[in-house]
Amino acid sequence: MANLLLWIGRLGGLVGFAITVVAVVARLQGLFLLGSFQVGTLLLAGIAGMVVGCLGYAAALAERPR
Repeated sequence: MANLLLWIGRLGGLVGFAITVVAVVARLQGLFLLGSFQVGTLLLAGIAGMVVGCLGYAAALAERPR
């Protein structure tokens, strides 16, 4: 279970970071929309992904035997 939580943390963090970088680069280029999404919405989705990554790591740490 701890291994699954660790992978959820890694995947969530990487995907969240990638979405955040895309949103920041798009906004620095002066875009307000990327596809059919607002850049602010993509930024919030990226932050949510990184939060899922942090919670996955925290849960993996709590599951480890002492």
